[in-house]
Amino acid sequence: MTALHELAEMPRSTYYYYVKRSKKPDKYEKVKEEITVIYHENQGRYGYRRITMELHNRGYDINHKTVQRLMKELHLKCMVRIKKYRSYKGQVGKISPNIIQRDFKSEAPNQKWTTDITEFALFGTKLYLSPILDMYNGEIISYSISERPVLKQVMDMLDKAFAKIANDTNLIFHSDQGWQYQHEQYQKRLKEKGVRQSMSRKGNCLDNSVMENFFGLLKSELLYLREFSSMEEFKIELEKYIDYYNNKRIKGKLKGMSPVQYRLHSSLVA
Repeated sequence: MTALHELAEMPRSTYYYYVKRSKKPDKYEKVKEEITVIYHENQGRYGYRRITMELHNRGYDINHKTVQRLMKELHLKCMVRIKKYRSYKGQVGKISPNIIQRDFKSEAPNQKWTTDITEFALFGTKLYLSPILDMYNGEIISYSISERPVLKQVMDMLDKAFAKIANDTNLIFHSDQGWQYQHEQYQKRLKEKGVRQSMSRKGNCLDNSVMENFFGLLKSELLYLREFSSMEEFKIELEKYIDYYNNKRIKGKLKGMSPVQYRLHSSLVA
């Protein structure tokens, strides 16, 4: 033993300090187990801040710096580190005013919605996602998936969303100047429902940054995070992700709740 001390050039007291320390139970053992569970439940999409929020949701009183340190010890790192479909912006129909004017805050559900279309190119083919997002909590109200960006895709999305709300709510529905949103049939459907149409200014993506942010998140946490064996598998996982995003994925600005949890919680305390 003495020879080992001399070899390591370590004082005897220091050596026994570390031996004694190594025999102490790890007070963070349960927290580490929970961190690992949360990390894998979310497929590596959560960093230390979001894991801290989820730990708080599960009854653990711990700060984010400690969680960051423990994740480093566990070698757990967030794996998340955007080609957008650009539709033709020509003068197809009547251009609506920009009512939103980048005021993306909403005091209640179903006051301000936004929509857009994004493109996924895989296996030599393409898939198009057309969702509606509620600016109140970021919830995806409805969506449709199509192999081509056609008007029917957008109209199907509208039908599913409008079935969830009453007529004449004065809801504002924002989009860019894509040809689908300028189409007479689309605009007629909005008027019949009593929905006010708002459009971004031409060529200004910041006017619809809420939806741009969702598309960026979706691609970072799904498309770029893993590999897929076929377009059919990707479509299945895309639908799973939207369900995960709405019901499970927590957000700091939603007080550590998912979009659906936040909406339900808000309705109870209102």
